[in-house]
Amino acid sequence: MISVPGYALAKSWYAAHNPLVRSADAVVVLGTTQNDGRPGEALKARLVEAKRVFDIGLAPLIITVGAGAPGDRTTEAASGRAWLRAHGVSSKKIIAIEIGRDTLSSTKAYVVKARELKIKEILIATDPFHCLRATTMANDLGVNSTCSPVRTGPNSLGESGLRYLVREAGAYLAYITLGRRGIHISDHLGNQGFLVKIGK
Repeated sequence: MISVPGYALAKSWYAAHNPLVRSADAVVVLGTTQNDGRPGEALKARLVEAKRVFDIGLAPLIITVGAGAPGDRTTEAASGRAWLRAHGVSSKKIIAIEIGRDTLSSTKAYVVKARELKIKEILIATDPFHCLRATTMANDLGVNSTCSPVRTGPNSLGESGLRYLVREAGAYLAYITLGRRGIHISDHLGNQGFLVKIGK
């Protein structure tokens, strides 16, 4: 029984430390906390990484994803788009998808848009320990994906620790054992726990 969680931990650790970064049709910024239109530190780090990838020519388009929490006046996707525009990225090169409060629902939302635009290859800008789960979901939904992990911020390898690794390994394990069967375990509750939804 220990071998299964150990496998998830090892695979999550390996993906974080050995990212496969290649050219893509778009870079996707998965949403996380924003504060009244200003990206939180974790989201800002993802945006910085997406802009870096965009600037060096690995992707010609940036897609920001994420809804807002109850009571928010804006969304994670919109705050990400605003930050990118303020930092020199043309609005024509940004698509904001204001859907998704967790990784799976956000992934489903951008995959729909990717199909509309005939995007086949994506690069995901997210936290290192989140890379494995994020790319696994995208690949399962039919979009070839690789990950460009953040280099700065609270969830970079230098700042995040064992707790984040264990959480992500558990979430990855839950997805491959239950999520693929239509049992949606939402991760948007953070440290408060997980929300289980039956069905797709």
